[in-house]
Formats: sequence, structure tokens, C-alpha cells
Amino acid sequence: MLIIAACCEFARWNFRLLAQAAGGQAEDVPFYLSPAVPFIVMAILFYVMMVRPEGQKRKAMRQMVDNLKKNDRVVTIGGIIGTVVNAASGSEDITIKVDEGSNTRLRIMRSAISRVLTEEELEKHGNG
Repeated sequence: MLIIAACCEFARWNFRLLAQAAGGQAEDVPFYLSPAVPFIVMAILFYVMMVRPEGQKRKAMRQMVDNLKKNDRVVTIGGIIGTVVNAASGSEDITIKVDEGSNTRLRIMRSAISRVLTEEELEKHGNG
């Protein structure tokens, strides 16, 4: 809110300065008549519709990756489905097992995890 108040005061000051430069009287004009109002409204809408939801999504993703534990089924950004074998807290990488028969394991970065599969998704697509 402090930023909005500062922008409003700057717009009033700017409008008075422009009026003086044009040879007019430096009168106090209501803020809603200021030419800066549409830009301030657009900035607020941009923040509410674009920046804030993206930040919330990033926060949820970080929390999901930080809460990974052994035996979680995950999907990587490359589409590989595996089971977490080693997910030491504080480490940048985890180990997933991708094949039960040959015990094939991959060491991947935590940032490569796209999502954790839920029980409903496992039942829907099968456990294999």
C-alpha cells in the first residue's frame, strides 16, 4: 500500500509540475483525474493476475519437492515415472528407481521433479 501511496503522490506532483510548465495555475487536481491512474490500475491488475499466482505456484512446488520421502512415486519433467529411493533432506539430488526387475536407479536433481503421484492416480493408471 505504501508503493501505491507513493505513486499517487508522485502523480499529483507531476501533474502540478506540468500545469506550471504550461503556464497554468498549479491547482490541486483530484487524483482520479490524473493521467497516471490508468497506469497504476494496470500495474495492480498485472500484479494480482500474473505475478502473485506464479509466486504461489512456485512456493507450492518448492514445498512439494522439499517434502519428498522414500517410496513416493514421482514423475520427472522428462516424463520418467519412478519411486524415490533416497531423498536426503538438504541435498540437491535424489535417487529414483525406475525398473523393479533390473533395479535400475537414476540420480536426478530435485528441480527435475514435475509432480508426486497420488494414490488415486496410481490406482487409475496402475501401479506399474
